[in-house]
Amino acid sequence: MSYPVETYERLAGEAREIIARYPEGHARSALLPMLHLVQSEDGYVSANGIALCAELLGITRAEVSAVATFYTQYKRHPTGEYLVGVCTNALCAVMGGDEIWEAVSEKVGVGTDETNEAGTITLERLECNAACDYAPVVMVNWEFFDNQTPESACALIDDIEAGKPLHPTRGTAVLPTFKETEHVLAGFLDGHENEGPSAGQASTLGLRIAEERGWSAPADVPAEEGKEKDGE
Repeated sequence: MSYPVETYERLAGEAREIIARYPEGHARSALLPMLHLVQSEDGYVSANGIALCAELLGITRAEVSAVATFYTQYKRHPTGEYLVGVCTNALCAVMGGDEIWEAVSEKVGVGTDETNEAGTITLERLECNAACDYAPVVMVNWEFFDNQTPESACALIDDIEAGKPLHPTRGTAVLPTFKETEHVLAGFLDGHENEGPSAGQASTLGLRIAEERGWSAPADVPAEEGKEKDGE
């Protein structure tokens, strides 16, 4: 199998743009964003996409596959329009992540790494979203929906199934589809990269308290002075 000519030429053109971002002799460093490019077309890392990456980078398909199967952000089978990830790692679990997962899984009717029959939702049970100060957290197409409950998460599923616009807590104002997000991750900005806050009050609380109280980090100790103190 191979891509239709028009599709191949479009993807190859964008892939070459990605490769051109890297110094000469380091083309294979472009593989990660190229895999996102493949997912923006196919919704997962397809055999066609693997072949395209291998051809343009001058590496084997096995080498491409080794990278694609190492990172969980690259999918091995078609992903729905909306990838819904529920964090069930320590803090999120304690705050209700397990209950959210059970409610969402039951509502959609699939388990982790599975897609509903309509092809709209793929569920993923995540280990950590790196947003513990907003636990429990749900991510949809890599965008944050903070401080969730089983009820709010199920309402989010209802909105997806109804085709309503989704509004993440932080980041882009209106959530793009999985393929649209993947195209951005490949390095092709969509004009929404500066929308919304990237961090909220919970993340910046320590900084705000430090500023209010006039606290600052200790000054750097000169190397020679540090040596003298060590010898005392």
